[in-house]
Amino acid sequence: MTRQKAPDLTLAIVGNSGGTNVGESLRRAAVSVGHSVLFFDALEARGESRLLRAISWRFADRRPPGLERIASKVISVCSTARPQVLIATGVAPLTQQVLRKLRSLGVFCVNYSTDDPWNPALLATWHLRALPAYDIVFTPRRANIADFHRLGCANVHFLPFGYDHSMFIPAERNAGTPQYDVLFVGGADRDRVEFVQDFMSAGPRLALIGDYWERYRATRPYALGHKPPTVLRDLTASAKVNLCLVRRANRDGHVMRSFEIAAIGGCMIAEDTDEHRTIFGGDGDSVLYFRTPKEAAALARLLIANPAERVRLAASVRACIGRGAHTYRDRLCTILGYAALAS
Repeated sequence: MTRQKAPDLTLAIVGNSGGTNVGESLRRAAVSVGHSVLFFDALEARGESRLLRAISWRFADRRPPGLERIASKVISVCSTARPQVLIATGVAPLTQQVLRKLRSLGVFCVNYSTDDPWNPALLATWHLRALPAYDIVFTPRRANIADFHRLGCANVHFLPFGYDHSMFIPAERNAGTPQYDVLFVGGADRDRVEFVQDFMSAGPRLALIGDYWERYRATRPYALGHKPPTVLRDLTASAKVNLCLVRRANRDGHVMRSFEIAAIGGCMIAEDTDEHRTIFGGDGDSVLYFRTPKEAAALARLLIANPAERVRLAASVRACIGRGAHTYRDRLCTILGYAALAS
């Protein structure tokens, strides 16, 4: 039997533009399979004034200053274009009232909750009130599924992060790329800063890519700032060891880098979680697991001294992730499959 192509849809996506943002990756995935996309950049809701952002963050329930303007734009465009499905990522600038209006237009509304809404650094009451107004909520963390149900979200599903197949592809070491002993990519959350300091006191120094590492004396010398995806890919492939930490405040069992390191074919040591073991298998199958900074440092030293084992693990993890359906194109298909069943 000939497999029929899925019908092309008009999708609305509300998410942060650019780089490795999930909303941007879903847009690229949708276009690659032939869907029409109406994209609304959630970053525009922040506004241009830093002062207004700071006041709103502190005194207005972390409500973005430009929320109403973006929400009006979404309603106006969707009223005309009538997309079948709207996918909002994270704390999208859509209120409960806006979502009810969109659903009254026949738009099936989905939230892919990329950050934990109960993370103290992100908690916003207006967003919590909006979540039950979505038709479906997807979460990449099992730890908060019960919280969504208690909030009143009737249709909640676990959906892991993925990787963008247009950016994070298998890569060989480029002779012109620096080779770091240990590479970590991610923001300097408080618990991560403590972990990194303990790690470096017991093991090799890390190259650190991401926000805020330059703020701390102990990590400032190793902070490389932000890097574009192509540079991240090359540095990941080149590094002797890639350190994968979850975000504790987000209650993560895995992170975006879990899939990105694997898709590139980087040698990985990963925080020991049930979700990581589900993805990568047992200890030593394709990654090595740690629970403490000292364990991570010991594993890093072991792998730095053992090039053959690094090559084996890198090949194994790349094959492991390649066998699964873990791209954002796959995640989009899952989202649209649930939407088709529920609508």
